[in-house]
Amino acid sequence: MKILGIDSSGLVASVAIVENDVLLSEYTVNHKKTHSQTLLPMLDEIVKMLELDLEQIDGIAVAAGPGSFTGLRIGAATAKGLGLALKKPLISVPTVDALAYNLYGAQGVVCPIMDARRSQVYTGIYRFVNGDFQIVEAQKAVGIHEILEELNELGEAVTFLGDGVPVFKETIMTASQVPVYFAPAHLNRQRAASVASLGTIYYMKGKVQTAAEHQPEYLRLSQAERERQQRQQGDQ
Repeated sequence: MKILGIDSSGLVASVAIVENDVLLSEYTVNHKKTHSQTLLPMLDEIVKMLELDLEQIDGIAVAAGPGSFTGLRIGAATAKGLGLALKKPLISVPTVDALAYNLYGAQGVVCPIMDARRSQVYTGIYRFVNGDFQIVEAQKAVGIHEILEELNELGEAVTFLGDGVPVFKETIMTASQVPVYFAPAHLNRQRAASVASLGTIYYMKGKVQTAAEHQPEYLRLSQAERERQQRQQGDQ
């Protein structure tokens, strides 16, 4: 079984192809370039390196959100376009879940934190038990202190990762009452390999959708939507 993974939910653009339990190829760029300029050329490059016909893939796993609104739309449009052209199913993978999956097998709990601006983070709480990936607290948008309080109540050692770490590291160190660890650089950002690997599990469980059905999961309103809502409330 071959699964194509796509993640453009943040600054990182990443594509990967996983076959069963083997990572065949992954191309990741963490640089200030527009994902609309990078995703398809990156995919074309790994396809050429693997001498692969995309018709051979079984499904397309895409990081569905939360994250950058623009990045999510680009990833969704890319995945939907490929799904329609290849007549392949899409697998919607929550961004925070895939980020946590970078640390497969970690002891204690794993807490990804993505900087959501406005003093919030996109986060969740996860653990691995006998090889099983377990969601303790599903992904959500909350204040950093709220998630730290939950972790303190849980009382287990926690490993943090994500682009929110450098933003909130001092707060984490000050407010945490449990042992804390931070993921190394090569595991600290979104990776399409994790999206594809988790997507493989979801595919086998039948958690697939058509290209037409797929929609990004933003978790909150965009700035433009918030401003429109405020104007409407002001007019009432």
